[in-house]
Amino acid sequence: MDPLAFLAGAAAAAGACAAWIQQRRVAQLQRQLTAERHAASHDALTGLPNRRAFYQRGAELVADPHAYPLVAVVLDVDGFKQINDVYGHSAGDEVLVTIARRFSACAGRGVVARLGGDEFAGLIAGRDGEPDEQAAGLADQLAAPMRLCGQVVSVSTSVGLVPVEPGAHLADAVHRADAAMYRAKHHTQRRRHHLVTHQHVLHASLRLSKPTHPTSAT
Repeated sequence: MDPLAFLAGAAAAAGACAAWIQQRRVAQLQRQLTAERHAASHDALTGLPNRRAFYQRGAELVADPHAYPLVAVVLDVDGFKQINDVYGHSAGDEVLVTIARRFSACAGRGVVARLGGDEFAGLIAGRDGEPDEQAAGLADQLAAPMRLCGQVVSVSTSVGLVPVEPGAHLADAVHRADAAMYRAKHHTQRRRHHLVTHQHVLHASLRLSKPTHPTSAT
């Protein structure tokens, strides 16, 4: 074999190998950069956009005249601390992931995010009905039974929903939705308190009205 031809072939092979290694390094760096960008803009547990990404994407939707009608939504999980206390934190995480998945399914082309803890926000297409009716319908969809630690449970959410007018400030709409959510939560807590009090009075009445058996004389 001609030594020059051999050296030329070896050099070409070495060059091709070096180019392949370089391509792999570039691809690896690109994947790493993509992962870092995703981690910086998304919640690690649920995979939803985080607060910063929500406001960035939400601002684009608000500015799009073809996106309307839009509603801003804020919701959180009722009794989430009790879920963690009773079932454990891994079960609590499972609840958050399930709520995130269901909320995303309801959003269509909108955007939903986990703001932190058990609180979520969304900017989604409006539906027929008054805001309270829409909020109740969304809460019903999110409360579908789920399996948790081998049991089928229903986890409720408090939902605040307000219409978003074209050109509105997203932060203002989210603030109003947050206030509506707290009103809904307060109403739910009062209703539960009334129910528990009513049941307590009812049980006490049953005990008081229970007939007594006369004791026999000795």
